[in-house]
Amino acid sequence: MSISLQKGQKVSLSKDHAGLAKVVVGLGWDEVARPRGGFFAPKPAAIDCDASAILLQNGRFVDKKDLVFFGNLRHCSGTVLHMGDNLTGAGEGDDEQIVIDLSGVPQDYDKIVIVVNIYEAVKRRQHFGMIQNAFIRLVDQRNNNEMCRYNLTEDYSGMTAMIFGEVYRYNGEWKFNAIGQGTNDPTIGDLARRYL
Repeated sequence: MSISLQKGQKVSLSKDHAGLAKVVVGLGWDEVARPRGGFFAPKPAAIDCDASAILLQNGRFVDKKDLVFFGNLRHCSGTVLHMGDNLTGAGEGDDEQIVIDLSGVPQDYDKIVIVVNIYEAVKRRQHFGMIQNAFIRLVDQRNNNEMCRYNLTEDYSGMTAMIFGEVYRYNGEWKFNAIGQGTNDPTIGDLARRYL
């Protein structure tokens, strides 16, 4: 049975799911309906949210190779894999997925931060106040069972990026922390620099 998480809540992944090896991190969102300016006004650009994983060593971002995103779909260790970019967020279910092989993540890495930023947010004048029904969920890849889900319910108007949560190693056990922190970082590179 899936656990519905609140902001700041932590949950054990390893303890409650014996033998857990791979998790699918699913992220989803919908665009809020926006009025058109007028009959001849151009249709507003679709909001393109990009999910990324930032791998940390001792809580720090050390090397650009530790950033998994639409421009680098696979971590050099082969243990974190981005399943591809969704340009609109249209449709049901997960809009983007990141697969993490917890059993193979090198011991050097203690945390994997899952973030989402809006592509060209400043240029397109877009922000997370234009997004609704945003969520992050973790699924056991063995049986496709959802282990936990965190639905973002706050108003994130003006925010161009979001730190959704983090999968982290603690005392030999993998856990998940629901963060839900909005930021004004314009790019994934800016988000990663928060962890230098």
